Amino acid sequence: MNIRIMVLVMFIVAACAPLPKITAEPGVLPPDTAVTSPPEDDMPPNEPYVNPFSPKPGDEKLTRGNVFINEASLVIRESYPPQVSLSLAGDLPTLCHELRAEIASPDQENKIMVEAYSVSDPNAACIQGLEPFQEYIDLGTFPSGHYLVWVNGELAGEFDS
Repeated sequence: MNIRIMVLVMFIVAACAPLPKITAEPGVLPPDTAVTSPPEDDMPPNEPYVNPFSPKPGDEKLTRGNVFINEASLVIRESYPPQVSLSLAGDLPTLCHELRAEIASPDQENKIMVEAYSVSDPNAACIQGLEPFQEYIDLGTFPSGHYLVWVNGELAGEFDS
């Protein structure tokens, strides 16, 4: 019993001991390095954004269904020109359904129409139950103007570019 008490006291004393201080020599700094831009040839190509939820080849063989949108809002990044993303949260009808979103170019009234829907294989056996989702879809950049974004006939938001 006395040995246990002694060991316990040693652990407590060791735990209360101060940590050794690590000191660096004052006035010694790493050398400055020049910041340069990468050569133009090494820059990635400026490729247009591809919507991962756009219709895909073979979708015509799938059954088109609804998507239940609980929230649609815009995310505007602080850049010039502003980059706009659409935040969609909702439910797909089943686990087998995949989200699709068709984004139309702005019309003459600067309305951007987004049609969100789901597709599924009609021959797949799937458990019936809603599948929640939260996705961000880049809308891109736009010329100067005031824009309205509509998702399935409902106003999701507006922004100035």
